[in-house]
Amino acid sequence: MADVPADWDIINLAFGEPTTATSGDIRFQLCPVSECPGVETEAEFVAAIRGKQQQGRKVLLSIGGQNGQVQLTTTAARDTFVRSVSAIIDRYGLNGLDVDFEGHSLYLDAGDTDFRNPTTPVVVNLISALRTLKQRYGSGFVLTMAPETFFVQLGHQFYGPGPWGGQDPRAGSYLPVIHALRNDLTVLHVQDYNSGPIVGLDGQYHTMGSADFHIAMTDMLLAGFPVAGNTSRVFPPLREDQVAFGAPSSTSAGNGYLAPAGVQAAVTCLVKGQSCGSYAPRSGTNPDFRGLMTWSINWDRFYAWEFRLNHGPFLKALP
Repeated sequence: MADVPADWDIINLAFGEPTTATSGDIRFQLCPVSECPGVETEAEFVAAIRGKQQQGRKVLLSIGGQNGQVQLTTTAARDTFVRSVSAIIDRYGLNGLDVDFEGHSLYLDAGDTDFRNPTTPVVVNLISALRTLKQRYGSGFVLTMAPETFFVQLGHQFYGPGPWGGQDPRAGSYLPVIHALRNDLTVLHVQDYNSGPIVGLDGQYHTMGSADFHIAMTDMLLAGFPVAGNTSRVFPPLREDQVAFGAPSSTSAGNGYLAPAGVQAAVTCLVKGQSCGSYAPRSGTNPDFRGLMTWSINWDRFYAWEFRLNHGPFLKALP
């Protein structure tokens, strides 16, 4: 932790993972000495967290990831989730929580068709748990989310199992969580990587690894969009200051890597309406756009800090 450069405004500890998929019992451990011979002690780890916080940085617990399936199928699991997450936050003095549910953590049951009024237990219980945590820690609690496009923007086309039950029940399943917590959400940074082609607001498929993809996917969050094509069920836009997007720090960090110039062209388009290429953002200009998320600080270090050294100064120079 002490080695993390100060350029990172939010540092996510990845990952908190459950003891079993449905227990709700989240655990976080430092790398064992057998695997990481030079790992810091817990006291050094906590001291380094305090150092970052004294610099004005936020340190969050990120829950989930590729391997951490979290299904809060019962209210008991929900309550265990709140207790165990609170214990980790308190133990290390963290600033908040990043929800990185992937895989089969979230899904929608048959008949759960309105993102504004979800009925599926894993969705309802997660919303309740996050609200409880926000209330427990107050207005300073930082809540971020890092869903994949499959769980968010794909909801423009497909939402849950669909009217005939033949669709993937996970499609768009983050939308009710984001919507319910939009007044508590600090930043939503969808992973614009490891994604299939997604239809944007222009009715065209957009493919990862291009500025166009970042622009089109982020514009959907800034402009809002009909869910499953239903114009009577429009997911409302988020505030500009709640929206960022995620990009791999390197070719090794995830599919959909884009060199810094392309990422910055996308940000310039979203913020200033310039360098937009063939896609014209429906949201117009967004001067309060929040920034960039990357997986990961460790990968960026391995690649000589390409992400940090290019994008840090670029973002801070924006008006």
